[in-house]
Amino acid sequence: MLCWFTAMLVLAACQQAEEDVSVEENEEGENTVIEEENESEEEDENGSTEPSEEEHTEEEPEPAYTLNENNWGLEPIDDAEEEAVLITIDDAPDEHGVEMAETLEELDVTAIFFINHHFIDDEEGEEQLLEIMEHGHEIGNHTMTHANLQEISEEEVEDEIVDLNDEIERITGERPNFFRAPHGANTDHSWEVVEEEEMLGMNWTYGFDWEEEYTDPDALAEIMVETEHLQNGANLLMHDREWTNEALEDIILGLEDEGYDFIDPTEIEQENE
Repeated sequence: MLCWFTAMLVLAACQQAEEDVSVEENEEGENTVIEEENESEEEDENGSTEPSEEEHTEEEPEPAYTLNENNWGLEPIDDAEEEAVLITIDDAPDEHGVEMAETLEELDVTAIFFINHHFIDDEEGEEQLLEIMEHGHEIGNHTMTHANLQEISEEEVEDEIVDLNDEIERITGERPNFFRAPHGANTDHSWEVVEEEEMLGMNWTYGFDWEEEYTDPDALAEIMVETEHLQNGANLLMHDREWTNEALEDIILGLEDEGYDFIDPTEIEQENE
């Protein structure tokens, strides 16, 4: 009887030992899994799964055109398309600027919209400026008040240009790369300020939409395409006007029919490059 009792104690002890070993193995197994999961989480946090800084950085396009300051046209660099023109819109964003920006985007054309402050001095104007940018267009400085720079003091000239750059940067986060003086009325000092602000100043090759006979959309579309001033690299001036807005698609399609491509403003060489 004693032998049987002793044997039972030994058997029970063996079973408990096996259970202890099994528990230890399970605990070790769980610990191993947890450690592997932790290591995996650390790799997710510290590994290279996130895009590198280089991947976030978009490469700036190489300049393909340079501005000829003798005729304000654009000349190709190397093998850039020669038969191409630049589209620019002044006095924006007035009543039709956003719609014009949309039309150009639909036609795969990028333009420079030259801005006046009195069009962006309220919330609606600020939103319109941002919308024009969202449609892929470049923003240019056209002065605070559309003043004739040849009729004001040097200090006022500086305020007209720099203050608008400050406002555009406040709204968009970017300072303009381009400048156009109202009426094309530049001065030696305005050119100095433009250079200090690292902008490219330009006038234009031709435009007609401020002339009474071309406030008719059909007449405007016809003259913009058939004028003798149309040539390779022409710098076309238009305005944020009702009749220009109505004529814009016909102008672009007419230029295409004449064999012209359109210059992307981001491919224009800046003087500080």
